[in-house]
Amino acid sequence: MDWYELVPKVELHLHLEGAIPHAALWELVQKYGGDPETPNPATLEKKFAYRDFPHFLLVWQWVNRFLREYEDFSFIAESVARDLARQNVRYVEMFCSPSDFSPHGLQIQPLIEAIRAGLDRVPEIRVGLVPDLVRDYGPQRGAVTLEQINEVRRCGVLGIGIGGSEQFFPPDPFARVYDRARELELHTSAHAGEAAGADSLWGAIRALHVDRIGHATRAEEDPALLDYLGEQQIPLEMCPISNLRTGVVRDLSQHPVRRYFDRGLLVTVNTDDPHMFGNSLAMEYRALVKTHGFSTQLVHQVILNAVRSSWLPEPDKSRLAAELQADPGWAPAPAA
Repeated sequence: MDWYELVPKVELHLHLEGAIPHAALWELVQKYGGDPETPNPATLEKKFAYRDFPHFLLVWQWVNRFLREYEDFSFIAESVARDLARQNVRYVEMFCSPSDFSPHGLQIQPLIEAIRAGLDRVPEIRVGLVPDLVRDYGPQRGAVTLEQINEVRRCGVLGIGIGGSEQFFPPDPFARVYDRARELELHTSAHAGEAAGADSLWGAIRALHVDRIGHATRAEEDPALLDYLGEQQIPLEMCPISNLRTGVVRDLSQHPVRRYFDRGLLVTVNTDDPHMFGNSLAMEYRALVKTHGFSTQLVHQVILNAVRSSWLPEPDKSRLAAELQADPGWAPAPAA
């Protein structure tokens, strides 16, 4: 194991359903009778190659076909948590999309309870939940989902987000839903600047007043937006390898993560859907150094940016930062 694998990590943009280890997903596929197009684990691996972002969403829906019972969610939550703990990931704020599973007759509240039950089986890692309202279902359904989420916030629910088809569903119609989330003292994030451009980001900022932004890859299409993000220090949940896999950027060297960092934006680096994209935080950190010229000391700063940008209470942030820096894997770091 090298430094990138050993260093303690923090993740702020991770989707539960996209982080299922392939062995666990294969077990679920077999549980529900298999899939004609995926007759063995090798073909399962090939499933996760994408033509573009819409194709990725179709594969996402395919994965969701095999999550049909509450126990499936406890099973994947435990599997994901154990996988992350093995990578020395110490703290995660994890998206889940409970609305996607209503076709299976699953209700929001017991589904989130099932996820928490699975996470609680892995005490080595601390995980907060960020249910995704899924913009494709519209703001009216989002408002109902929000109230249901609030009923189970004791399960470690920290806030909400909206993912889904950003290119078709702008953020602005969700303004009242986000106002209500703030009334409930829930934090807020939104996927923006991934499958759509600067207007989507401005909508998340001006209409939703988000605490954080997921991706923001296309923010540099508007220099004034970059200035604003830097001045306001709105945390960015950047996901470079995810953006490469879905075609948002053509080459990892073109990703704006270093340009944003050098401009003083509050950059964090995350995996998004690691077992759908074949990445890990160790890979992300290695790419920061090898492709974008970060030193390992600057990677330390990116990790501490994630602590700063997290939705932990302030005393917990300080404790987490101290815990990370005291870990044997934190330093000494090798020369870049």
